[in-house]
Amino acid sequence: MDTKEVAQAVAAMCKEGKHEEAGKQFWADNVVSFEAMEGPMARVEGREGVEAKSAWWYANHEVHSATTEGPYVHGDQFALQFAMDVTMKENGKRMQMTEIGLYTVKDGKIVEERFFY
Repeated sequence: MDTKEVAQAVAAMCKEGKHEEAGKQFWADNVVSFEAMEGPMARVEGREGVEAKSAWWYANHEVHSATTEGPYVHGDQFALQFAMDVTMKENGKRMQMTEIGLYTVKDGKIVEERFFY
C-alpha cells in the first residue's frame, strides 16, 4: 500500500472508532511514537511499546465522543485531526481535546507518529 492508501484506511478505521485496530494493522515493528509532553510516554519505541501506550490511554479514559478529520497526505506523510470528549478515570475530570496526528509511512506501515495538541 502507498501512503495515500494507508492514510485512507487508517482514517476510515478511526472514523469508525477503531483507533487501536488501525494501529495494530498499520504500525511497523520499529514504530516510534512522540507525544507533546514530558515523561515516560513522550517517546515510545517499538510496536509492543506503542500498543501498551495505546492500551493504557483507553484503560484510563472514558471516551464520550470522538471525531476524525482527514486524511491530509503529503509525500510519505499524512495527518489526521482528532477531537475528543473524554473523562479521566483517575480523577473524574472531563475534558474536550483536539490534536493532530502526523504519521510517516514506509513500505505500507507507519514508522513514526507525532501528536500535536
